[in-house]
Amino acid sequence: MKFLVMIYNDDSLLEALPEGEFDHMMRGCLVHADELRAEGCLLDSMQLESPAQSKSVRVRDGKMSVIDGPFAEAKEYLGGFNLIEAADMDEAVAIAQSFPWSRTGRIEVRPVRDMEAVRRRVGA
Repeated sequence: MKFLVMIYNDDSLLEALPEGEFDHMMRGCLVHADELRAEGCLLDSMQLESPAQSKSVRVRDGKMSVIDGPFAEAKEYLGGFNLIEAADMDEAVAIAQSFPWSRTGRIEVRPVRDMEAVRRRVGA
């Protein structure tokens, strides 16, 4: 079963880390990710640029609007994600907690919907 592990950052907590701690955490995280990838648990991972570099797109009544940055102001923002394979939610949560970023934000674990099953259901 696939799960998306979303890493939410809180800049105030990241900035409060002692000098060099972020790089130490990132190095450990990358080593751990390589181990999970070798075990077949980590399928993909990406880090995102800051929300200030994003655009939000919305279409209403056939008209598109584009705004700079995130849709809503929030203390925490999506900073990256990992796509993992796990037997169940308990195993997915155990994998997620092994990343250090819950100390400087939060980690959301969400099951990934089987799109092939959706395609079959809707006849696509």
